[in-house]
Amino acid sequence: MKNFLIVFGLTLAMLMPTHLWAQPHIPDSLQRKHFVSTSLFMAMTLVPSKDNPRFFQLNYGYRFTPKDALILEAITWQYAAPIGIPYGPDKGKEEEFFPGKARDIGLGLAYQRFWWKGAYTTLHATPFYQTYLNPDLEKIQAGFQLFMTLRFGYHFSLLKHRLFIEPSVAFTHWPINTNLPEDFARQENKWPNYFLFEPGIHIGWKF
Repeated sequence: MKNFLIVFGLTLAMLMPTHLWAQPHIPDSLQRKHFVSTSLFMAMTLVPSKDNPRFFQLNYGYRFTPKDALILEAITWQYAAPIGIPYGPDKGKEEEFFPGKARDIGLGLAYQRFWWKGAYTTLHATPFYQTYLNPDLEKIQAGFQLFMTLRFGYHFSLLKHRLFIEPSVAFTHWPINTNLPEDFARQENKWPNYFLFEPGIHIGWKF
């Protein structure tokens, strides 16, 4: 009887579909659960210009499945004109600048989903505390902005799958934008509260 049970068990295991007992293949590039990253847009801070963004970002991510990750994003930046101005002759035109600058600081959350190999989408939601500054960079008043981003990109792994680079294109929308000074609101209301086809590139380290 003992030998029969052994043979029966081995035969049953051999007849079972392999996906029920074999471990699924997980790409090496997505094996590590933790990562830190930032946006290469920070390099714009080094370019001297009137609308220097003074942009800084640090992300921490946790991959809770091989295809899904949650990302905590700390971001601060400033801008001198409405961010809804589309690509074209009006973007960067001095007549569209604010009479001062808006300075933002926020802590956001993002969900990243991989669909095929390195192709992914990420949905970001960042609440920003906004400080409005006059031309002398003195505080006028403060407000709140909810900034949403839908990003499409591709994940490339380097250095034994520890370093990664993610070029992307994004669609941004800020449905809530409160307490702008009157002169700022006048400029802001001329443009939509979204921006299409924003290029991006993130770089990070997995551990």
